Amino acid sequence: MSPVAKTVALLLASNVFMTFAWYAHLKNLSDRPWIVAALVSWGIALFEYLLQVPANRIGHTALDLGQLKILQEVITLAVFVPFAVFYMKEPLRLDFVWAALCICLAVYFIFRGSAAAGSR
Repeated sequence: MSPVAKTVALLLASNVFMTFAWYAHLKNLSDRPWIVAALVSWGIALFEYLLQVPANRIGHTALDLGQLKILQEVITLAVFVPFAVFYMKEPLRLDFVWAALCICLAVYFIFRGSAAAGSR
């Protein structure tokens, strides 16, 4: 498996944990004190970091820092939208489409000029 593919896989898993750590407490722990939500979120975030740190280390062998960051943002939006719609029961809004288009432009600008995606 290529470094970029490994990075994407690890970042996808990492972002699932991150999204739950950051937002699931709004649904599941809204009746609990904020400190409880913070501690539970911290526990979830540990697993996010256990995946994200190796993902970035592997990714940085094939991508420059800007490319790695934009890849992270694409994955974040790809994980967040289904989470918001299916788990949090938020309506699917046109704003998600506009945000995705902006990120597509960011991908274009950060990867243009690369001989091949993933080359440094």
